[in-house]
Amino acid sequence: MEVRDTQVELQDGVSLRVRDYLQPSGEGKPTLILLHEALGCVEMWKRFPERVAAETGLNVMVYERRGYGQSSPITLPRPDDYLLEEGQVWLPRLLEQLGLEEVILFGHSDGGSVALIGAASCPERVRAVVTLAAHIYVDHLTIKGIEEAVERYHNSDLPERLARYHGDRTDLIFRAWYETWLRPSCQQNLNLRPLLGDIRCPALIMQGDRDEYGVPEQVTDTCEGIGTHAESFFVPDCGHVPHLEQPEAVLKKTVSFLAAQQLL
Repeated sequence: MEVRDTQVELQDGVSLRVRDYLQPSGEGKPTLILLHEALGCVEMWKRFPERVAAETGLNVMVYERRGYGQSSPITLPRPDDYLLEEGQVWLPRLLEQLGLEEVILFGHSDGGSVALIGAASCPERVRAVVTLAAHIYVDHLTIKGIEEAVERYHNSDLPERLARYHGDRTDLIFRAWYETWLRPSCQQNLNLRPLLGDIRCPALIMQGDRDEYGVPEQVTDTCEGIGTHAESFFVPDCGHVPHLEQPEAVLKKTVSFLAAQQLL
């Protein structure tokens, strides 16, 4: 397997860091794209990209959205509709720039929401979508989890642990997350349900059965909005980060789902 890092230049001076996991078995098949969480980056996926590439035989691509890692910076305040911009503008531009005609979107948390938006926005390119702990609205567990994380940020070594990945961007990334989601206007306006009916591809909607940032209805409401081509799965004994907490269960379910869609 070849691992390759590149900087992809898009319009308006935006540059995104991309890491590819390439293998001969992925030739002629859709590329599986991993979309990271609200505090994520390439390195925070740990070994999961290599494992999902090995298990599926697909080429896997990870990229860092604007503001993260080695991608272009952002400024605060972040707009309430930043997820829509990422899924409707920057993800399609990246796919176009890279010439990716067929993809599978696999997103965690914020990245899961972006994956849903991207599947609705690019139905001609997206063959399947898989989400882990995606949000289609803000619920009471979301607010409670973020408030507790802010408390830990100010009273524990959380900033130092995040700084191992984000360096001098740590405070900005953390503020971009909590200030946006705790803003009353964001809580009122963040609603992806109207987009779900535009998703035409098969969808696997997963969440840990004890996710501390989202109610179970995030999964069931998402599946209801997409329709009969969506299926749900609650990862047993698992919190908000299933691909690191229960990777075997996530990989097994993902492989069986994609195999059933004849995408492997």
